[in-house]
Amino acid sequence: MPTPEPFVSRTAPADLEDLRARLRATRWPDTPEEAGWSAGADLGYLRELVAYWAEEFDWGAREAELNAISRFRVPVGGFGIHYAHVRAVAPAGPVLPIVLAHGWPDSFWRYTKLLPLLTDPGAHGADPADAFDVVVPDMPGFGYSGRPGVPVDSIAVAGLWAELMDVLGYRRFGAAGGDIGSHVSRYLALDHPDRVVAVHRTDAGLPFFAGDPAELTREERDWLAEVASWGAAEGAYAAMHRTKPQTAAVGLNDSPAGLAAWIVEKLRAWSDCGGDVERSYTKDEILTNIMIYWSTGTIGSSMRMYRANAAIPPAQLARRVEVPSGFAIFPGDIVRPPRAWFDRVANTVRVTEPARGGHFAAFEEPELYAHELREFFRPYRTG
Repeated sequence: MPTPEPFVSRTAPADLEDLRARLRATRWPDTPEEAGWSAGADLGYLRELVAYWAEEFDWGAREAELNAISRFRVPVGGFGIHYAHVRAVAPAGPVLPIVLAHGWPDSFWRYTKLLPLLTDPGAHGADPADAFDVVVPDMPGFGYSGRPGVPVDSIAVAGLWAELMDVLGYRRFGAAGGDIGSHVSRYLALDHPDRVVAVHRTDAGLPFFAGDPAELTREERDWLAEVASWGAAEGAYAAMHRTKPQTAAVGLNDSPAGLAAWIVEKLRAWSDCGGDVERSYTKDEILTNIMIYWSTGTIGSSMRMYRANAAIPPAQLARRVEVPSGFAIFPGDIVRPPRAWFDRVANTVRVTEPARGGHFAAFEEPELYAHELREFFRPYRTG
């Protein structure tokens, strides 16, 4: 087995000076009157965020906070995989290992608030018997993991995570995730059912159905139409990622203001923030997520995963998950399937609708999300 090595990130002062110079020299576009967020990132808010980034944001302090987390890198499947690994604190019963899979546009950052809530529940008003050993990897091409020369899809990443859990000595474990991480968790359950005790997801992915529409319930048909409508209005970013990611990568990897626009618009649109992104995130939290992309130069490689996933064969998309599955569907998320769809695609044993939160629920509402994971996985701790 390969040996994990402790990992800390250190951004060179010269790189920070270059970043500030780029931010201060941003060549701003014009904007239609009263456009707001309707045509993309709001220029007024973006100017405010970029000014804060250039003049006030303390990346050194934020990077130190990330480095205080127990982080490692290890070669897995030919990639240098970066991950956080935090063990349960004073457990009062069997400890369940869990691997958490992030999506786009984020990284292990998505779960940083969740780590103490899952590893030390007793210190946060929950039952100490619900403690987890938590593993949060960065997918290849995201965050501090290596960038693949050939894009990898969610099936391949699921295989990497199974291998990573082997390296860490976890034969049986739970899996959870959202966005692309939902796909990865799904394939972990599909391809490693002897190892995954249960799988929890915050979405069921974009729908795939190749059968007779008459087989669907009315609610399912309405939902498929809703998803198609959402794709037409909001899916341009994904079409770019699937088809011409390198074109966008040139600008986004060169302009920090452009990178901020690309990411913050999604944080606002996909979160339960009522149109005010800073109801869900502080500027420091937004910029920490963006800085991980900027400092690692991974915006292009992260987008290329969409291209890889678009090539997954339909037969893979049509497989039903038989491992016990749970779903927490947060009110501010993008697409919210009816119960019949969950039963169609998985052995669904639990569906909940928490009161608050959106697409990035683990970061927006970590206490609610931690509660969902504790409740769902409790019956599987001795499985």
